[in-house]
Amino acid sequence: MDRFAELSAFIAVVEAGGFSAAARRTGESQPAVSKAIAALEKRLGVALFNRSTRSVTLTDQGQRYYDRTKPLVDEIDDADSELTSSTQTMSGLIRISAASTFGRLHILPLIPDLLSLNPGLQVDLVLSDFVRDMVEDRIDLAIRVGPVEDPDAVVWRVARTPLVCVGSRRYFEKHGIPKTPAELSDHNCLMYGGLSESAKWPFTGPDGRFSIPVRGNLSSNSVETIRAGVLAGVGIGLFAKVSLADELRHPDVITILDDFLNDARDINLAWPKRRFVPARVRRATDFFAAAIPQRL
Repeated sequence: MDRFAELSAFIAVVEAGGFSAAARRTGESQPAVSKAIAALEKRLGVALFNRSTRSVTLTDQGQRYYDRTKPLVDEIDDADSELTSSTQTMSGLIRISAASTFGRLHILPLIPDLLSLNPGLQVDLVLSDFVRDMVEDRIDLAIRVGPVEDPDAVVWRVARTPLVCVGSRRYFEKHGIPKTPAELSDHNCLMYGGLSESAKWPFTGPDGRFSIPVRGNLSSNSVETIRAGVLAGVGIGLFAKVSLADELRHPDVITILDDFLNDARDINLAWPKRRFVPARVRRATDFFAAAIPQRL
């Protein structure tokens, strides 16, 4: 039996959860699937599955082998599909990750157009403020605000968004409006990413760039939480402008220190480095590269 048939049988057993289910999925007989797995285990010299009367599960070696071989088989399937389909038809699953607030405000509204243009696509949109490991989480395309510090990623900057400092009218009525960045030391600053005595916000003055230490009684790894805190009058927040959207038109929201804010954050598309990028990923990447700047 050839190695690719063994590998296909192995992946089918893993994903179907058993030999009988794998046989139904592949159209092969159960003995043929069992024979392929036995030949693969003999060739590798390791047991890939823990077998019992009730279940079939991967061994540690089997899990490692699956993690390494599954992307290879996917790339072969993608290459076959790309050559056998028309250039206008894209099909298959694409997993896209984005920060929660940015994704909800700017990526989710674009998904209907992407699917309308490519009806064969399936999109799994993962919204999280936690930076996902693209390989481990099988992310095809990550859309990120800010730097991408991943040496194994290809990065394409498609837009920039300025920083804005905001607070609510009710907060400023109680505490006053800071006229210079230095006055932030007398204010409650809400921090994205966690409380820290060394938290600093970036500004620009006549002498160039400088940072101001800030502190406050609320922090979060969720931009949504900081936005809600600002609207509730808890304190002042520093945001990428794209994360606020409608809030900037809210009658209770006031921007401050505009003359001192010249920093901006890149909006990047990123995908794992690999020799072959599926056509559906390239199509989605080109779509977002064109559509995102038009929204900002």
